[in-house]
Amino acid sequence: MALKISLKPNEKMIISGAVVTNGNMRSDLSIENKVAILREKDIMKEAKADTPCRKIYFVIQLMYIDEGNVVEYHKKYWELVRNVVAAAPTTLDFIDPISRHIQNREYYKALKLTRKLMDYEEEVVRNAR
Repeated sequence: MALKISLKPNEKMIISGAVVTNGNMRSDLSIENKVAILREKDIMKEAKADTPCRKIYFVIQLMYIDEGNVVEYHKKYWELVRNVVAAAPTTLDFIDPISRHIQNREYYKALKLTRKLMDYEEEVVRNAR
């Protein structure tokens, strides 16, 4: 079954590592096979990875779109996770399911869960002030 995506004018997305920019009109795409796809709203630029949990999201994003370097990204992920859990053990409830998805190479599912981790991080920082 094909994945159907509607792109807004000028919307960007990544398809298996290639950045694709839509033209000036709305477009509908059908993706017929399994490939890594990230819509613009889900893409984090490196400059925005400015907190520990955002860095985790960014590294998982790289795992998802750049499988050729996944071993290095896994190393970086585990390093970041160790540091986050050491600083805030309560994050383990979020990180455990994310890590299971990482181990199963389900990177998109891990990205979705990492959004919740980033929200939690923001809440913790807000409450610490």
